[in-house]
Amino acid sequence: MKQPDEGKIAALVRELLVELGEDPDRGGLVKTPVRVAKSLAFLTRGYRQSVKAVVNGAYFASGTNHMVILKNIELFSMCEHHMLPFYGKCAIGYISQGKVLGVSKLARIVDMYARRLQIQERLTDQIAAAVMEEANAEGVGVVIDAQHLCMKMRGVEKQHSEMTTSAVLGSFRTDPTVRQEFLSLIKQ
Repeated sequence: MKQPDEGKIAALVRELLVELGEDPDRGGLVKTPVRVAKSLAFLTRGYRQSVKAVVNGAYFASGTNHMVILKNIELFSMCEHHMLPFYGKCAIGYISQGKVLGVSKLARIVDMYARRLQIQERLTDQIAAAVMEEANAEGVGVVIDAQHLCMKMRGVEKQHSEMTTSAVLGSFRTDPTVRQEFLSLIKQ
């Protein structure tokens, strides 16, 4: 995928500063357009990644079909409505069917989708679908708890608000016992 044109982004940021009533030539702002361009390229790098490349063949044979859980995966994203950050933690659980993913690959899948302009609901669904497919899992559960700066800094300004989203697929959806086991284990 095409890399963002950081020079063009910097020029647009410079224009934005002028429109906001700032002087982009004052000391503290001289390098801001370039820094913002580099920052935005980094924060949206998920658009230039694929699940296959992120997983990079890190599958391992497993003779069991127990539940695998990785929790407290930090995530940072930006809401697509205001381009303000949201951040929190993700828990992923899945039941393998003969193979497991390298544990770091779960965190990398979270990062890949989080590093796009997002809504938390879609982010949760994308992670669950990717893990389901890549792990060839019997079932998957994903829960994200996040705080949104668009809720804290502007709009309703609710400082202690936190959003929770979940996605359950396969046996996590059809078997209440499996779903309950996942939910109780991620709370520990």
